[in-house]
Amino acid sequence: MFWKLSIQFSLVTSIRNFIYNIGVIKSRQFNLPIISVGNLVLGGSGKTPTIEYLIRLLSKNYKIAVLSRGYGRKSKGFIIADSNSDTNLIGDEPMQYYRKFKNIIVSVDSNRVRGVNKLIKLNSKPEIILLDDAYQHRRVKPGMSILLTKFNDLYSDDNIFPLGNLRESKSNANRADIIIVTKCDKNISKDQKRHIIQKLNIGDNQKIYFSSIKYSKMLYDKESSKLLSEFKNIKFTLVTGIANSSHMVNYLKDNGFNFNHLSFKDHHNYSDSDISNINNNEIVITTEKDYVKLYSRVTTKLFYLPIEFLIHNEGEFNNQILNSI
Repeated sequence: MFWKLSIQFSLVTSIRNFIYNIGVIKSRQFNLPIISVGNLVLGGSGKTPTIEYLIRLLSKNYKIAVLSRGYGRKSKGFIIADSNSDTNLIGDEPMQYYRKFKNIIVSVDSNRVRGVNKLIKLNSKPEIILLDDAYQHRRVKPGMSILLTKFNDLYSDDNIFPLGNLRESKSNANRADIIIVTKCDKNISKDQKRHIIQKLNIGDNQKIYFSSIKYSKMLYDKESSKLLSEFKNIKFTLVTGIANSSHMVNYLKDNGFNFNHLSFKDHHNYSDSDISNINNNEIVITTEKDYVKLYSRVTTKLFYLPIEFLIHNEGEFNNQILNSI
């Protein structure tokens, strides 16, 4: 049953890509740098930390706009985040960007062409646009396309949905200018890297990088911060609504923390019942993405644990991004 659906899904996406490739449907190019970040799979591969890294790299010298679909929002059309925005209006990742970076434009629109057109017509228009989760959105042709794949779940080992998690054939990785293998061990060996490069069949015109995730030593709430180590001997509840929480769970377990885990699906829309259940706990630690949904509703002590994106060969990666602009 699944293999039949997988063949049908593959056929539809292949026809769509072929139509774009031969120019029957035109991809729109714009006269400013646009960087797309995305993946081939359903679920998370580290897009949010990657976007945040690019914001930090580029916003020092350029006016940046992030354009996201705003997955899970209850609104429609083009919206620019402001002080009245919440996750229902713009989605959880855009809300995280807005709370974290005060010197950028955060916008949402499922129609990326319309979204870019709206941004470039602003009085204070951006100099660079970052497209969040846009690898399959071919109506806009980015100046640079970054494709992410997880170290322990490479797209080369996956199958088309619903047999696997691929949104389109793995052969379409050839559209990417840069491929980043995310969530690697910090001590990944050269032999492991060579093996992955062979498995992914990197093209001559493509560049591959490896990245890791580093958890902060600090926990944050609305007004303050605390050392994570202060919670070593305190039992707390971990709340996650992300695609794969195993990395965070294993990190806390490996470092000797004692906690209960309330796990929800990615982009979970927390119900009143969920909030009531969370409020029954004395101390709650969550992800930064979940925090933007919970902080205005949870009355118990609520903290989030940020993560940082660490790119191996950072100087080379930064230069490639800056030179492309």
